Amino acid sequence: MKFRMQDHILVPKHELLKKKEAEEILNVLGIAKEDLPKIKAEDPIAKEIGAKPGDIVRIIRDSPTAGKSIVYRLVI
Repeated sequence: MKFRMQDHILVPKHELLKKKEAEEILNVLGIAKEDLPKIKAEDPIAKEIGAKPGDIVRIIRDSPTAGKSIVYRLVI
């Protein structure tokens, strides 16, 4: 059985966005994808989910104050 980083309790959920979903998010936020914070394609979690440069990743963290915190990263 292979170890998956996303199964670890301290690693937040990472999801690759489909192109249409990414466009919708960028429209709602009113920004270009280059304005998003970055994550490197060499990042271990990015490799695990198959992220390639130009993709957008949604990261969902549990937050004690907000319940859930959702952030987006551009893969470079």
